[in-house]
This record gives sequence, C-alpha cells and structure tokens, in this order.
Amino acid sequence: MQLLNGIYDAALLLYALSLLFIFSDCLRRNPGGKRLGTGLLAVVGLLQMAGLAVRFSQEGGLPIFTPYDFLFWFSFIIVITSLAIAYTRGGEFTILLLSGAGFSVFLLNRVWLTAADHGLESWRAVHGWLAMHIILANLSFGALTLGTVFAIMYLFLHMKLKNKKWDDRIRRLPSLETMDKYSYTAILAGVPLLVVSLLLAGMSIIAEGRTPLFQDSKVLTTMVGLGVYITYILLKRSGRKSGMVMARWAISGYAFIILNFLLNSLSDFHGWSGR
Repeated sequence: MQLLNGIYDAALLLYALSLLFIFSDCLRRNPGGKRLGTGLLAVVGLLQMAGLAVRFSQEGGLPIFTPYDFLFWFSFIIVITSLAIAYTRGGEFTILLLSGAGFSVFLLNRVWLTAADHGLESWRAVHGWLAMHIILANLSFGALTLGTVFAIMYLFLHMKLKNKKWDDRIRRLPSLETMDKYSYTAILAGVPLLVVSLLLAGMSIIAEGRTPLFQDSKVLTTMVGLGVYITYILLKRSGRKSGMVMARWAISGYAFIILNFLLNSLSDFHGWSGR
C-alpha cells in the first residue's frame, strides 16, 4: 500500500505541474512549456499504468469494482485522450480543459475515497456483466467529457466573436464549425456506449432478482440524462438548431451525468455496497 500511495502521490504532483505548464502555453505561446507539460503528462500516464499493475497483482484481477477505481480509470482515460490530442494542431485549449477535469477527478479521488471503499462483493454471480458495464460507462464518460469540452469552447469562441474580441488565444482555437463537429462526433460515440452500459446494468439487476432497484431515483436521473443526449442527437441530425443551442444541450446532458454520480452516496441502485 505504501508503494501504491507513493506512485499515486507522484502522479498527482506531476499532473499538477503538467497542468501549470499547459496553462502557461495557453496563456501566452510557450512551446517549451507545452512540450514539458506534454512530457509530464506522459509520465503521469505511465505512473497510473504502474499503479493499475500493482492493483492488478494485489486483487488478482482488473481493479474496477469500486468508486475509487472507476474514477481512477476515468482520469487515466482523460490522460490518454489528452496525449492523443497533443499531437494535433490547435489542441492546446482542449488539452487544458481535459487535463483540468482529469486532475480534479484524480485529486478528489485521493482525498475522498480509498480503493477498499464499497466493493461489489455480493454481485459475484454477475461480475462479468458488471465489469463490462463499468468499462463501457467509463469509455462513454470519457467521450461525453470530450464532447462537453468542445461545447464549452464553442460557447466561449462564439461569445468572443460576437463581441469582436480578438487576440492570439482566439486565433489558436479551432473554428466554430470544427468544434461543433468534434463535439457531435464525441457525443455520438459516447451515447451508444452509455446505452449498452445501462442495458448490461439492467440485465445484472434482473439476473440477481433485485428489480426493486429500478424504482430508485437514480434510474429517473439516468433516463433524463440519456433523454437529453438522444434529443441532442435528433436535433443535430435535423439541422434545425444553431450551434449555440446544440452546445447548451450537450452541456446540459453532461450536467445530468455529473448529478448521477453525485447521487451514488444517496442511492441504493449505485451505492456500490451490493445491498
């Protein structure tokens, strides 16, 4: 455990430094800071992989069945996505927002939860389904986070252009059309993953004979959030709404995703205690 804590603390420190260097590049062109920030981010990814390897050896399997592990995997996915975007042109602000989200989750995870919190021991009969549910949910949240980042950037750039405020930072952003396209593509990838993840969760509950869990308030917020995203996709395909409206729909859908996770501590459906 001491080794694991050392790995996580080192990763957290380097993540913070990486975020600072990336921010300095976004604030004012700083190629050296960008390279250093990206390099540190790569080291963070390697440390996270080392932490996962240690957990794997300790648990004798993939560490995914606790809220701590779920958030850790989410942070890891954000790091990998940020590194992939680092090799594209004009991705500095995307990386900054993604890294800010990933670092915040990583930090909250370290001070809020432990790896031993609320395992799913009583769900052994459907652990395979639950594993796929958690993996797909994490991939979905990663894609939806990316889509939300582009939606936020779209609103920011639209406001700047409307007020005719030009500076070097604005010129480094992708065009409104590009951000609208990327946001839609990311959400279009994330929603089907979320749907399949929810279907697997529902099948697990039915197989375990825990159908009263479907009456939990979390089911309602899940359906509302999914409904927002489905509406977003339908409106986008119809082409009847402006980019501003679509960006707000994307952000609203993500707000329900965040609300859903915050409800875990109050919900029997996703309390992770296997009740």
